Amino acid sequence: MQLVALSTSLPKQISTSKGKELVTGICKETIQEAFLSVDGFKGDDVADKKHHGGLDRAVCMYPHEHYAKWNDEFECVLPSAAFGENITASGMTESEICIGDIFTLGDAVIQVTQGRIPCNTIDQRLGYPMMKNMIQTGFTGYLCRVLKEGMVRSDDQITLHKKDSHGVTVLEANTTYFHNPKDIEGIRRVLAIEALADDWRDKFGKRLEIALANT
Repeated sequence: MQLVALSTSLPKQISTSKGKELVTGICKETIQEAFLSVDGFKGDDVADKKHHGGLDRAVCMYPHEHYAKWNDEFECVLPSAAFGENITASGMTESEICIGDIFTLGDAVIQVTQGRIPCNTIDQRLGYPMMKNMIQTGFTGYLCRVLKEGMVRSDDQITLHKKDSHGVTVLEANTTYFHNPKDIEGIRRVLAIEALADDWRDKFGKRLEIALANT
């Protein structure tokens, strides 16, 4: 596991790929260090607080390995932190990381809480149909809560502190959420994770109710 880029940004107005104006915090800038609190990195924030941010989603992570795939697929060179992530890391893909896993990140400690549900702000920024492809592949990145606050530097190490005992990978949870909403056993596996974000617990809980009602 390796930290490739540390990125933050406050919300600002940008011009989208279609020439419209949008206020968003997606355009992160690479930095050398930042303090990570339970609310997120100092100097970082989101514009849409209804769908982004919060204690369960204080840190956004995205696997560096996917950049090569997207660059090849769309014949482009994506900018750093193209998906608005705070941490771009290698060796930490959705198929390798489980919801509930705990990591040491510099002086801080973080815990994976859910897969990311991509929004069309990514498409508006980059000008490619990323959202559809991220959902199709499950290469969405994931979100974390902060268990211990501390300083994080761009040359810090990411180390596994504790593996979640349920063993539900982010990719498995993404596949259940996006593609198998009637998979009762899969939904129950996700709901059994104590560390699951409240938002996802609510979403999966509702899907379980619907799935059971239709059996």
